[in-house]
Amino acid sequence: MSYQVLARKWRPANFSQLVGQEHVVQALSNALESQRLHHAYLFSGTRGVGKTTIARIFAKSLNCEHGISAEPCGQCSSCSEIDQGRSVDLIEIDAASRTGVDDMRELLDNVQYAPTRSRFKIYLIDEVHMLSRHSFNALLKTLEEPPPHIKFLLATTDPQKLPVTVLSRCLQFNLKRMSKAQILSQLKFLTGQEQVEADETALLQLAGAADGSMRDALSLLDQAIGHGGGTVSQQGVESMLGSISRDYLARLLQALAEQQATELLREARQVIEHNPDYQRVCAEIIAFLQQLALYQAEPRLVIDDEFDEALLQHYASCWSAEEIQLFYQILLQGRQDLLICPDEAAGFEMLMLRLLAFSPEPAADALKKKPELSAAGSGRRQSETRPTAVHSAESPVKEQDAARAPRQDSAASPAPDSAPQPAAAGAESAAFSAEPVQPPSSGDAAPLEQSAEAAETGAREQAQPPAEGAGRSLTAETAQELDWLNLAYQLELTGIAQELVANSEFVSASDDAIELRLARELYDLVDEVNRAEITEALQRKLGVSLRLRLTAADELTGLTPLQARLSRQRDERLAAIDAIREEGLVKKLQHAFAVELDEASVVKIETNP
Repeated sequence: MSYQVLARKWRPANFSQLVGQEHVVQALSNALESQRLHHAYLFSGTRGVGKTTIARIFAKSLNCEHGISAEPCGQCSSCSEIDQGRSVDLIEIDAASRTGVDDMRELLDNVQYAPTRSRFKIYLIDEVHMLSRHSFNALLKTLEEPPPHIKFLLATTDPQKLPVTVLSRCLQFNLKRMSKAQILSQLKFLTGQEQVEADETALLQLAGAADGSMRDALSLLDQAIGHGGGTVSQQGVESMLGSISRDYLARLLQALAEQQATELLREARQVIEHNPDYQRVCAEIIAFLQQLALYQAEPRLVIDDEFDEALLQHYASCWSAEEIQLFYQILLQGRQDLLICPDEAAGFEMLMLRLLAFSPEPAADALKKKPELSAAGSGRRQSETRPTAVHSAESPVKEQDAARAPRQDSAASPAPDSAPQPAAAGAESAAFSAEPVQPPSSGDAAPLEQSAEAAETGAREQAQPPAEGAGRSLTAETAQELDWLNLAYQLELTGIAQELVANSEFVSASDDAIELRLARELYDLVDEVNRAEITEALQRKLGVSLRLRLTAADELTGLTPLQARLSRQRDERLAAIDAIREEGLVKKLQHAFAVELDEASVVKIETNP
């Protein structure tokens, strides 16, 4: 006897054998038991979720010789013929191969005739969305008012392509994609029935690769059994799917967390040596990041057993939620970029380096911890377990310029005490002068300053050159006359530094410091680089040596430079509109032609001096 593939051998023969789709089974069962039967049913969903299978079981329920019920006997001649695909009263049509209007007319010519042996003549039209427009038009009248012995069962993977006139004449059932847990449970059952030795990890990989399709999962299981010579192992499935071991994934992530470019490239090239499916490798990293984001939001939300909880707990303390979202977006876009790369292996290396380029400096305390699960830590939220943000003086400063000192080999090792110091007077304040960082607390303003001691111990690997006038201090008179709303746009800043200044609130100015306040969401954008840029710009503009003090608050009470500029622009525009309305020619036009002034078209025209 020839071999029968698992997807056909284990096709459900009744509703009780179906995996998933409980909502559809419940609705059809109730309709059968109460004899409230419609003449046309439409089953929609992605491939391999049971559309045709449910339609055939429903056909058996309608034509079973023991009567209409939700539990066909499966033994009578009608049920047996439907199972074997030779029932003369179940006409199965592949719409993809019979799209023409002549095919549909030929089919409908026999609608008027009664069924040969069964209770109903049932038309099962698969991939019905492939029919032509003329075929749908020919079907419409019969579909709306068929003879009482006719039932239409339609199946499609793309219901959007069906005319609304057809949709309105059918009862619609949307079938769901299978969950990994449902597919895994079925694979375990089938391997037990087939007496196939299988690793649960390998079956979990097959369930993930099936992407919600039970038929795909059974086809992959067939392939894995053949690939493994009768057994299903993790190594065999990884080789078959072109995926990588979880060990490689963990080492890639660890190198990324530690900011070790050499180690990251070494691990990436070890992955490349296995000639994997790079799309699948990226998909696995993306899946891990998604689970990691869920774990940070609420550990109890993570129900996927694919990733170890200790691993999730470890990396949840290494990256913030924003950083995980950034990595997730980079990898999503990177999958598209790999399709147009001349060399996918080189493209994969570049993608790993892109993650490194946009990642923060490592948090030393978090990286020292080994990924181990503790009862106390597993239930805590991310806000309780995350290390202090990268503004802390204990974390190395992120390097933005390739010309600065090279990255340290060890992520957790501090800069040496003998780091070079500027010899010019006032260079400390020019490079970066502030007080120790305090993490922001809810409600109260939190200072964000770094001490001169942190600068001396290497928090910044290269000091900035002293700004002009760094040897003088801010006088009391100058501090009192400081017009921050106008000064902010005179500092010749760009990028994030300019945005921070424009959205800051002036607090105070003394003889040696200027204090600014930021909204808490903008406070998270402050780092040592842009803070130093603002300090240097202030010193250049004012010609004095000063320190910059930044604080965070939940809500600003004063006016920011950006708000002041927008307010001035709004007042100028309103004044311009009023002036235009009062202009003589405009009044004459309004009086003669009853025209209205389009205020949205009033814009300021910049003229060159």
